[in-house]
Amino acid sequence: MQKSEQKRYFSSHLLEWYEQNKRDLPWRRHRNPYYIWVSEIMLQQTRVDTVIPYFNRFIERFPTVESLADAPEEDVLKSWEGLGYYSRARNLQHAAKQVKELHGGQIPNDREAVFALKGVGPYTAGAILSIAFNRSEPAVDGNVMRVLSRYFLIEEDIMKGSTRAHMEDLVRELIPEGRASDFNQALMELGALVCTPKSPHCLTCPVMEHCEGRLEGKEESLPMKTKAKKPRPEYRLAALIEGEGVNKGRVLIRQRPSSGLLARMWELPHVLASASSPDQGAALPEGPAMDRLAGALSEEEGLYVRPIMHFMDAEHTFSHIHWNMRVFKSKLQDAAAAFVAEQRTSYDSNREEDEREYRWIRQEDMEGYAFPNVFIKILNSYFDSH
Repeated sequence: MQKSEQKRYFSSHLLEWYEQNKRDLPWRRHRNPYYIWVSEIMLQQTRVDTVIPYFNRFIERFPTVESLADAPEEDVLKSWEGLGYYSRARNLQHAAKQVKELHGGQIPNDREAVFALKGVGPYTAGAILSIAFNRSEPAVDGNVMRVLSRYFLIEEDIMKGSTRAHMEDLVRELIPEGRASDFNQALMELGALVCTPKSPHCLTCPVMEHCEGRLEGKEESLPMKTKAKKPRPEYRLAALIEGEGVNKGRVLIRQRPSSGLLARMWELPHVLASASSPDQGAALPEGPAMDRLAGALSEEEGLYVRPIMHFMDAEHTFSHIHWNMRVFKSKLQDAAAAFVAEQRTSYDSNREEDEREYRWIRQEDMEGYAFPNVFIKILNSYFDSH
């Protein structure tokens, strides 16, 4: 079969399959560019089944670009809580402000304007333009690269920019006139449901007959991909500081800095287990670990605590770091003298940029703060046991 015939076969059979097998997803029920944009940002690094309830709640809370642009960042992060990769939420809100200020609250139907939005890369721009506006733009994500690698036997590293560029050109050739929206979604759907990373369902694939990867017996080994580095381990010690007096029944939390990892989210105070070699921290006996925790908190932020006993261990993986966390129940050394002794109930806008913000909270107060998942787990374990 000639390449041109192979491409026509692929496009026509893929679209026929999609019309019969596409999933009913909330963002597919409308051509609203805002809904499509939000869904595509949420779907980065996250499974569809996980995204659906988050998407529905997010759209209910922020139904328009303007409502997202005008919302307090804390509300946006709270609505994103549990999805991870929180820079996505911050970039999404920043871009919503761009759309409001530069485009009157309307998602632009222009390639350069869409690319100029914060957090929008080639894939997301292609998805918005093709799905929402039916523009013949490629939207090449991991699912699409896997399908194309197998069907056309592309044995090039998909982590290379040149390979992505080649596949974007290929998709432009494959998109039937006037069908960009359906075609790009069909490609993604095939990769998600049939041409899966492991054990692809070749016998139910609508284009199996002319799939070069299957015919060569290479469907399991494609696509070619450079292995990513494993996240580096960090061993951390956390203080679960129990309140006394007027704060009895509460736990002390702090807000992270306004930039960097998990910016402006809330957490338990914690430190590296070992200043010189964090990888050795897990081997610290309980006594030295508690000494390290107390000493580092007092030195780094003037928080004087008295660790009492080991409470639990927890872990969390980011794209580049894996936290192994040992949590100790603790008390303030001198609740009357410590600068966090009184419960602070309002944000102090006059504090220094690098000054820590602290709050005493009960379990029911957690709804008002955005936490990384690892701290939600720790706090709920503590409150549920008391």
